[in-house]
Amino acid sequence: MFDPEGDTHLYLQISEILRSRVAEASAGDPVPSEGDIQREFGVARTTARRAIRMLRDEGLVHTVQGQGTFVGAGPGISIKPRKMPLYRQIADELTQQITEGAYRPTRPIPGETALVQRYDVARETVRRAMAALREEGWIYTVPQRGSYVSPEERWPTTRNDRQTTVVESSTS
Repeated sequence: MFDPEGDTHLYLQISEILRSRVAEASAGDPVPSEGDIQREFGVARTTARRAIRMLRDEGLVHTVQGQGTFVGAGPGISIKPRKMPLYRQIADELTQQITEGAYRPTRPIPGETALVQRYDVARETVRRAMAALREEGWIYTVPQRGSYVSPEERWPTTRNDRQTTVVESSTS
């Protein structure tokens, strides 16, 4: 039982609770993220990180960069893969918001910090999502100013489940 006022460190209490959950889970099942633990127990991210580190040090869980933490000791344990990478999910959601008018052409989109907080992901995940949006033509970045929605005529078009950028050509 979690007792924030008790004499046992919070990360030790949380790691014990997580340990019992891991014991009931199957190898490869995801473990709650640091953000999930932070919200559930009302603790700082560093406390959540220490609790997970204890389980990792004991060999009960393993972390795959960019995917999360999973039950099991690592190599040889098959993780249940996501249907698509998290950065792609974020990029797709932002694309949908752009096309629905939540973010208008030549207007700013939320910055890295706001997106990290909104999606509860690492800064690198947000950077990859932003890079994908830039590469596809949905946004552009102005140094020291931020990222903005591209003018509508530069938005990619969807054809046969593939995105292609609309290229303007001049006939002379």
